Order: sequence, then structure tokens, then C-alpha cells
Amino acid sequence: MAETEKNKLKEQVAMLPLAPGVYQFLDRSGTIIYVGKAKSLRKRVSSYFVQSKEHSAKVRVLVRQIADIRYIVVNSETDALLLENSLIKTLQPRYNILLKDDKTYPWIVVRREHFPRVQSTRQLTRDGSQYFGPYSSVMMQHSVLDFVREVVPLRTCKLNLDPGQIAKGKYSVCLQYHLGNCKGPCVGLQSEEEYGQLVDMVVSVLKGDLRPVRTYLEGEMAHAAAGLKFELAQRYKQRLDALDNYAGKSVIVSAKIVDVDVFSLLPDDDVAYCNFVRIRHGSIVGIYTVKLKTGVGGDERDMLTLAIQHIVEHIAGTLAKEVVVPFLPSTTLLFDGVTFTVPKRGEKLELLEFSQKSARIYRAEQLKNLEIKNPERYTERLMNALQKELRLDRQPRHIECFDNSNLQGAHPVASCVVFRDGKPARKEYRHFNIKTVEGPDDYASMREVVFRRYSRLQQEGAGLPDLIIADGGKGQMGVMHEVLEYLGLDIPIAGLAKNDRHRTSELLCGFPPVLVGIRPTSPLFHFLAHIQEEVHRFAIAFHRQKRSKAFIHSELEQIEGIGDKTIRTLLQHFRTVAKVKAAPVEELIALVGAAKAKKIRTFFEK
Repeated sequence: MAETEKNKLKEQVAMLPLAPGVYQFLDRSGTIIYVGKAKSLRKRVSSYFVQSKEHSAKVRVLVRQIADIRYIVVNSETDALLLENSLIKTLQPRYNILLKDDKTYPWIVVRREHFPRVQSTRQLTRDGSQYFGPYSSVMMQHSVLDFVREVVPLRTCKLNLDPGQIAKGKYSVCLQYHLGNCKGPCVGLQSEEEYGQLVDMVVSVLKGDLRPVRTYLEGEMAHAAAGLKFELAQRYKQRLDALDNYAGKSVIVSAKIVDVDVFSLLPDDDVAYCNFVRIRHGSIVGIYTVKLKTGVGGDERDMLTLAIQHIVEHIAGTLAKEVVVPFLPSTTLLFDGVTFTVPKRGEKLELLEFSQKSARIYRAEQLKNLEIKNPERYTERLMNALQKELRLDRQPRHIECFDNSNLQGAHPVASCVVFRDGKPARKEYRHFNIKTVEGPDDYASMREVVFRRYSRLQQEGAGLPDLIIADGGKGQMGVMHEVLEYLGLDIPIAGLAKNDRHRTSELLCGFPPVLVGIRPTSPLFHFLAHIQEEVHRFAIAFHRQKRSKAFIHSELEQIEGIGDKTIRTLLQHFRTVAKVKAAPVEELIALVGAAKAKKIRTFFEK
């Protein structure tokens, strides 16, 4: 930032009022890049230009781009909140919390027309039609539509059923009428009022209330039976069975919880996912997830507020009188007549956990798509997350992990695996035979291996890793720290500790080691567990190879008069001890001489 720009900004900040209001930061092109609210404009804005360790990397980047400041004074903090909210939605500044949701979900629409049709759509248009959903999958939407068409006889044709057109007698009934799936409104056999009653029943079903359609079907079945129309009564019976089957497949929450909306928030690096679950008449009737860009200084309560607003305006229309949330949004003033509940136990907590699980599933799908479509961006996110969680100075693009392996102290070995840009660099993997340690001493073995590895890299002038991971807890990390300190190296160390079931359970970092809270379901945790599994696999494979070779040599070494040179000659030629046993004496004589061939044959014929 040029000195003249700094001085200009200092003057602007000094002249800001102490009143509540909204401030705007502009870049050199005059574009508004951030909008914020303040109880005191001068105090809040000046805090951006004070050197502080509390400032995130995003804040520091934002400050470097500020070229001008604008502000609007208002009467109260509440007015500032409402104005900030309006400006962010209108201007979409780069460094504010922004909605990034670009997925189009399937909806069911009841058209606003004469004799309304019930159809599938992905276009949510404010045309007076009624929209229901969104549905989390096309399969779920189709199952609902199929059920509606199976139990309620509504038209599916594209005819313009204006009363004037019907009166002219322009249409004739189709196959659906003869099948009993439509009552023939196109030829005046069904009034618009009667048809409207059926549409109302469909709307009730789509809202999660099956009672009206059940009452209707039971009444029609009884009426048909009383009139001795048994085939028609059987048709209504089949529709009732379909209704029972559909109710059995519905996600029934509870008879106690009738109408409630549930929101959960899942922060993840520079984005967050907000899941919305709508419950009506005890059943889940809609699930939706929005994706937000976290922006600068946006806390979780602000993100939750923005996501709820978006869902109300674009999806839900109105909220239930009770809304279940993991924590209170930053303001409740934007949601009139709504009670927010933060559950601690019971069925409402289970609902919140269901919503959180849905958000995790959505995030996993997003990350999987990102990994496939844009692997570089996926790696960047992973490295950023690891840098942030371990508080590293730079991204850990080069990671090395160590593991020991021995069987009651026999054949002790160690292995080192190398990951570059989040991927295994298998050509750089290394095995180590433990040379200075007697017996099962994992700490001493780790001390030897780490010293050999990094003293050699120092001598060769090779690149050192950005992060070293120990397959173990504080003890292994302490040994590594001692060695690196002795060598004069400053390389961050992390440890992956396991629980009683031998599963990775926690991540440690720093010295002295401190626990890092990473969710076991997060992609970062899975990445670290993958590194641990890889080094363990590599170490075990090497140890098995050593044991196998040791067994072979131990058996041949038992033959008196047969030394290491002869053993090597035999194994190079025959490959296995079994083939040595089965070899003709003539072949043995030609390979190692008559005297040694006789000793070998005598040993195996005992």
C-alpha cells in the first residue's frame, strides 16, 4: 500500500463518527469489496488498520486492497444490521459472507391454471403456482409424484381447459379417462370445483398431511360398495393400500413434533454448508442445503442468519413458529413470530443431528466432485486446512511419516513414507534396518532412524519436509524433537495417536504436544489417517520380507560346512529352499561341488 494511500485512509478513519452505522471498503477500481456494521464506526473501522495477531490471513489481504472508505450513519445497531443485510444482498461484496449455491433441485409444482396439473420442475418461478420441495433427489421426487398420480385422479394432458374451450366441445376423453386415472374435465364430466377439491388433497399430501386423502378414499370406497360397484370399490382399496405403503416409507419424526423447521451449519475452511429440514404433521417433507463463502470476519451466527434468510426468501416462503438451531442466529429481528430453540436432549436434538448428517453428506459429495473435476483446487483446500489446524507458517506440501515394526524385538525395522501435494511419492519411500538398538525399544529405534534420515539430507543438501508425522503420540514426538534440535533443524512435528481399538483417534502438534480438535468425519482427518495407514503398510511389508529371508537363511545356515557365500549361490540359482531340497544331486554338484552337495542332501534326508 503506497504511503499516500495510507495517509489518506488514516485521515478518513480519524474523521469517522462514533455513531452506529454501516461502512464500505472500496478497492483501487472503485469496487465495493466489503460491507460491515458497527456500533461505533470510528472504533470498528480503525481496528482493521491496527497490527494484531488476531487478524486472519483474509483480513490482512482485505486491508492491503482498501483504497477508499464510505459510511452511512443510522440511528441504532438494529438499523445498522438491517442496512448491512440489504447492502450485502444487493452488492455481493467479494469479502463478505456470500451464498455459493448453484445446484438446481427438483420441485413439484401445482400450476396456477384451470384444472391445475401437478408436475415436476427445476425452475422456481414466482408465477402464482404452488411449489413443494426441494427434494434431495430426483428419485424421491418421482416417488412422490407417482404416489399422487396413483391415488388422486388428476389430468396429465397439456390441453388448455379454459371453460370457454370446454363449452365449445373441442376435446374428447383420452386413455387415462378409460383407465380411471382422470374424470374427464376436458369434456365437462367434472366441474372445476370438484377438481379443486382433489387438488386441495394433493396439496395436503405434498405438505405431509395424508389425512384428507385417506378420508376421501375411504368414503368413495364405502359409497361404491354400497352401490354394489365392487370393481370400483376394489380400485379405491388399492389406492388406500398405496397410501399406507407411502406412509410407511415417509420419514416419520414423532407424533409430538408436528410443524417445525430445522437448520444446521457445517463450517469447512473457506466455505460453510447450511442444511434445512422441514417437518410438517410429523413427517419430513423437504431437505435442502446451501453453500456459503465465509468471507472476512463472518462468524457462524452471521452465516446461519444469512442462510436462513436465503431459504425463507427463495425456498421456504415462511418459517414454522418453532425453528430448531444449533445456536442462536446473530439476530432474530429478521424473523417475526418465530421462536428459536437450541435443543440439549430429546427428539429435537435428534432432528438437529439428522440435519447435521445431511450437511456432512452434501459436503462429502461436493468435495468428491471437486477432487475429480479440479484436483488442484482440492489439494489447495486440503493443504490450507492442514496449515490452519496445525498453525504452520506455510502449506505442508512435503510431508514425511515414520513407523517402526518388530516382533518381540526380532528383526526391528522402520519405514518412512513421503507425500507431496497430498499424494504418495512412492519413489521416495525408504526402509531402515535398525543397527544400534537391541530388543524392542521403539523410542530408541525412532531416534536412530530420524537421525539417519535428516543428517543425510543435511549432508546432501536435499530439501527438508514441511511437516514430519509420527505414528504415535507424545513419546514419539518427543524423540523426534530431540533429534531435530540436536541437528539444528526447525521442522514442525505432528503425532497421530490411536485408541484401544487401534484406530486413529487424535492429532497432536507442537512441542510440548497439544491436542488438535479435528472432526473424525472431515476430509483432513481422512487424509491424515491415509498417511498413517500407508506408513504402517509399508513398514509391515518390509518386516515380513525380513522375517521371510531370515527364516530361509536360518534353515540353510543349520547345514554344517555351508557358509553365507554358498547360501547366496544356492538361492540365486534355485530361488527357494523347497527347490534346493528337491534338486537332483547332479545339479547340486555342478553348482557347489561334490562335498557340499553331499552335506546338503544328507541334511534334508534326515
